[in-house]
Amino acid sequence: MSQTPNPPPGDGPAGRRRGRYPSQFRKDAAALVLDQRRTIADVARELGINEQTLGNWVRQERIDRGEREGLTSAEREELTRLRRQVKQLTVERELLKRAMAFWVKEGGQ
Repeated sequence: MSQTPNPPPGDGPAGRRRGRYPSQFRKDAAALVLDQRRTIADVARELGINEQTLGNWVRQERIDRGEREGLTSAEREELTRLRRQVKQLTVERELLKRAMAFWVKEGGQ
């Protein structure tokens, strides 16, 4: 008998939920396909999730396991964090440039 991860409670029609699933749920669902050699369609139907969604999770799990080329989940998280940081620093730099221009202008009068 297989151990099926419990899907998160739904807030939409028919108990379905839109949005992000917990990372452990995604990992467990992908493991059902990879470790138990079940089809994506079978597992998706059992868990009540979209096949394409599960397929994406399976592809990412293969990357995380080193079975496929691509960015690992940790690398994706770091990339997201660094992009946010660059955006924040860019905003701060622009603010400092404007403040400097203001003070130069005020000092010249």
